[in-house]
Amino acid sequence: MEADKQAHQTVQRPSGRRMGFGLSSKLLVLTILFVMLSEVLIFVPSIANFRNTWLQDKLAVAGVAGALIEDAGSVSAGVQQELLDATGAVAISLNHEGMRRLIAMNEPPEGIADTIVMENETPWSAIACSFQTLIGVKTGNLRVIGDVRMGGGQVDMVIPIANMRRDLLAYSLNILQLSLVISIITATLVYSSLRWLFLRPMQRLTASMARFAREPEDKVAIIQPSGRADELGEAERQLAEMETKLNQALKQQRKLADLGLAVSKINHDLRNILSSAQLFIERLEGLPDPTVQRIAPKLLATLDRATGYTKAVMSYGKAQEAAPNIRVIRLADIISDVEDVLGIGTNSDIRFESAISQDFEIDADPEQIFRVIMNLCRNALQAMQEDKTVDISVIKRISIAAEEKGNTVEIIVCDTGPGVPDHLRENLFRAFHTAGKSGGTGLGLAIAAEIVKAHEGTLTLRDQAGPGACFVITLPHHQRPTQKSKIARLFPKDANGRLRKEP
Repeated sequence: MEADKQAHQTVQRPSGRRMGFGLSSKLLVLTILFVMLSEVLIFVPSIANFRNTWLQDKLAVAGVAGALIEDAGSVSAGVQQELLDATGAVAISLNHEGMRRLIAMNEPPEGIADTIVMENETPWSAIACSFQTLIGVKTGNLRVIGDVRMGGGQVDMVIPIANMRRDLLAYSLNILQLSLVISIITATLVYSSLRWLFLRPMQRLTASMARFAREPEDKVAIIQPSGRADELGEAERQLAEMETKLNQALKQQRKLADLGLAVSKINHDLRNILSSAQLFIERLEGLPDPTVQRIAPKLLATLDRATGYTKAVMSYGKAQEAAPNIRVIRLADIISDVEDVLGIGTNSDIRFESAISQDFEIDADPEQIFRVIMNLCRNALQAMQEDKTVDISVIKRISIAAEEKGNTVEIIVCDTGPGVPDHLRENLFRAFHTAGKSGGTGLGLAIAAEIVKAHEGTLTLRDQAGPGACFVITLPHHQRPTQKSKIARLFPKDANGRLRKEP
């Protein structure tokens, strides 16, 4: 029912554009023209056949009459006139066994325009002669010679061309009238069929698209497929799928716009709160307590990062991330900061392990690479914290390793948690698509992937047979000589380990 209602909807015409010769009208006119063209192609040979039949009939009548008159021996003037009237000829003669006999004639014929021997006629010559007669090219009389069907011999008769032209015109008029009737009936049937099969579904598709364009967020505007099994039915299904996805995307964009407005307001107040907290921590630094002296700098660094995050939120809302400030950094220090911020204590059932040496260096923005590793480790930590397994034999571990591979360096962050479900892997690094943990915003991995991409690197999820998840950060790396290699170049040694003397 809904499909029928949509089929009768009026398509809204674009403003400023006037609807011209419609598809329905074009289809109707083209159908009539094609049918008329078919009739013309049929008319050409049929008019030639009519002309040949017309001549054959005249010759047959004259041949039969001539055979009877020849047997009678003589014929009166009245019979001759009846024979001439029946055939429409002005003179009739019969050739039999080498003798020629005049059967009937009013007066000697004049102006013989053409002579036709029926046995020598071809289809092309018949067509040419028929049209020449129709358009009046030939005038006067026409001499026709043909065989007699009864008794043998040939009939030689002279016929006024005007008589044949009159009958050809009458036949052509009948064909024209019949062709028009056939064309109208055929065009109506073809038009009705094509309109039912194609035009109405196309108008329905157009109406749906126009309605959806006016109200793309209205779910009612989405086309309801009619269930057809042909190409138009497939087009309806594809259009419905596209409109559904676009409708959902627009709703999501509207929600994101509202969320961005709310975040900007919260972000403004949060920055003020963080600034106040920084002032309090700075005052605490003046206390002589060793614990305060040890923790206060880390708290200040954490607040500085939080303040930077509030600025980054606004940058992300503008669909851009700050360009990385590439420096040579010691990766172990970054990992140590990540461990401190995560706050995994010795009493926790989750272990944090790092296999990165103190002299391992990478080329990256220290603040941005901290955010990347922090996001990956926090996701792993939350996934394992949500795991309600109470068996003490279950190992919960976050491990970080790194290795050089030619001109690249790989940072591997693995955990022994539940892992990433297969159905979430395709959209894992897209914004607002969570990795399966409850309460997630779906921004952490998206931000991490964007930062790594800005470093001209890649962030991937490594396939592994066992449980857990393993993320690999691949960054460009420039080879640099280590301190030992520098000393070896300055103070070369021989094979026995002794300093090599200069020659």
